Amino acid sequence: MRILILNWRCPSNPLSGGAEKVTLEHAKAWVKKGLEVTWFAGGYKGSKKVETFEGVKVVRFGSPISIYFLAPFIYWLKFKGNFDLVIDEIHGIPFLSPLWAWKSKKLAYIHEIAQEIWDEMLPFPINIFGKLYEKIYFIFYKNIPFLTGSNSTKEDLVHYGISDKNITVIPHGLFLKPIDKPVKKEKNLTLLFVGRIVKMKGIEDALKIFAEINKKIPQSKFWIVGGGEKRYVDQIKRLTTDLNIAKSCIFYGFIDEDKKIEFYQKSHFLLHTSVREGFGLTVIEANSQGTPVLAYNSPGLKDIVRNGVNGFLFRPEKQNLYIEKIISLVRNSNQYKELQTLSIKFSKQFNWKNITSISYNLVKGL
Repeated sequence: MRILILNWRCPSNPLSGGAEKVTLEHAKAWVKKGLEVTWFAGGYKGSKKVETFEGVKVVRFGSPISIYFLAPFIYWLKFKGNFDLVIDEIHGIPFLSPLWAWKSKKLAYIHEIAQEIWDEMLPFPINIFGKLYEKIYFIFYKNIPFLTGSNSTKEDLVHYGISDKNITVIPHGLFLKPIDKPVKKEKNLTLLFVGRIVKMKGIEDALKIFAEINKKIPQSKFWIVGGGEKRYVDQIKRLTTDLNIAKSCIFYGFIDEDKKIEFYQKSHFLLHTSVREGFGLTVIEANSQGTPVLAYNSPGLKDIVRNGVNGFLFRPEKQNLYIEKIISLVRNSNQYKELQTLSIKFSKQFNWKNITSISYNLVKGL
């Protein structure tokens, strides 16, 4: 069976994220089971035209934007449409494969529907056009099966007219090995943010929440892991000054896996204030290292955070409750330790071997 994955970015693109990481994990497992997988993506500075990742062949053309227009020509002119299945991975903009890849079966793979993300990430009137286009393009996918990682996204797809019978939910797997028992935390309360420094990830809200906590616990610290566009990162750093927390916040940028694990283990809580997620990989990563998560009750996150098990959920407008819960848990060490133990146990269900077996059966059965 020959599979073609359409994605605007490849796994090695410096701007690739959890979506590409997850897709590659599925693709590698399929290759090990005897399937042939090719991945079309846009190139980036210094990238090779063709590269292989553990059996997954990545073919790069143009840029992450132009690949949307080039894909049909590459499919027909270079590969003669000789693929059994095309996986159309949607990141706000679709490849519209039902209109041109008629020689192959199709599977739409979507991590999240953008909706309010258009407002968070793009200026007027581009955001309006984006939201309008998102409402229109699903018309072309009415009869196409969908794969997604959360029930929140499934509900959104149904809202946009996709039959729930055509939607398969397969959660993402855990990339880190869960620890056996929690390790010693930092002496002073330490909060952690892991993700891209972009508006939609809610870093501004996270800083405002920490500012209130820092007033009550002056020795508290906030570790911020992840990068973003320099202009916005500089804006966020200025915000820490305005909130009088600059000395308590440390921006680490991109760090290696070992350092990330260390931060997960030593911090007391992961703050996750994103307005929308496809799944929330960092939630189960933090849990696996004995760190509970305090998150917004937003799509994607509400699917993965269980109140009193691996963390707590809060509505964005109830930041005061968010702050009160952190302080309460800091003062109740027994409850916190129980939450740590439950978090580790919770993370163990997200086993990649089991998850990729489900996705393999899905693609083989189409």
